[in-house]
Amino acid sequence: MNETHLVEYLSRASEHFPAMNNIYRPQLMTVEHIRDETPDVRTLRLAFQDKAVGEEFAFIPGQFGEYSVFGRGECVFAIASSPADRGHVECSFKLMGKVTTALRDVEIGDTIGFRGPYGNGFPLDELRGRNVFFAGGGIGMAALRALIEYCLHHRQEFRHITILNGARSVADLVYKEDMARWAEQPDVELVQTVDPGGETDDWDGEVGFVPTIMEQMAPKPDDRVAITCGPPIMIKFALLALERLGFPPERVITTLENKMKCGLGKCGRCNVGPVYVCRDGPVFTAAQLQNLPKDF
Repeated sequence: MNETHLVEYLSRASEHFPAMNNIYRPQLMTVEHIRDETPDVRTLRLAFQDKAVGEEFAFIPGQFGEYSVFGRGECVFAIASSPADRGHVECSFKLMGKVTTALRDVEIGDTIGFRGPYGNGFPLDELRGRNVFFAGGGIGMAALRALIEYCLHHRQEFRHITILNGARSVADLVYKEDMARWAEQPDVELVQTVDPGGETDDWDGEVGFVPTIMEQMAPKPDDRVAITCGPPIMIKFALLALERLGFPPERVITTLENKMKCGLGKCGRCNVGPVYVCRDGPVFTAAQLQNLPKDF
């Protein structure tokens, strides 16, 4: 069965067999827009083909979805769009393997699958009324983007917002258009950095690894929540840096979506000690991570 026949079959099955409407059946999505963030990172804007489902769809920033190319497989990515953007979802992915290569090949108007939202999301009630410090690295900014947009959309509910965005090089910085828009906000502090050697002649940002720049910025832990996401090695040293800065582990939050596969706690790939990252996370506080195996 080729892709076209499979899409047609799923559409007919959902109409005639209600049992097909289950957690394993993806929603059909139309690729509406494609944007290249970097040479190997792309963002897809997807519209629900079932308009009623799209209007009712809601998620908490930090939750994730399964994005599938029929006949090629599916991958887990954070929902990167604003929760206020009804009828659509966006995902950003890095070219790495078979499925991301297939996603890279889709064109505007193509149909792909989406399952979600899954996971626990960021604790919005605990963030309201506080200062919020974001620290993202590379494609890890995708997991923070929805929450940043939420905070800006509900700006009166949050105090000072600081965004630290880092990448290996200037060319690897994602969401350049978003960064320019966020930087224009009078009550948002945006700092961008690239790894040593990744700067260009006209680069006017910082040069240094995200944890290093974070310590140089020295955000005060008083009534502030720190949220970080990036490559595992960056998260490791960012958590250590925040500990040195005096942040209590209950107010340091990260997301571990890179550990997930099925999204439903069935395959066991993301099992770490007593938790399944997809079912119990992907958002965890540093305090929760302290209870997981030391080699995690």
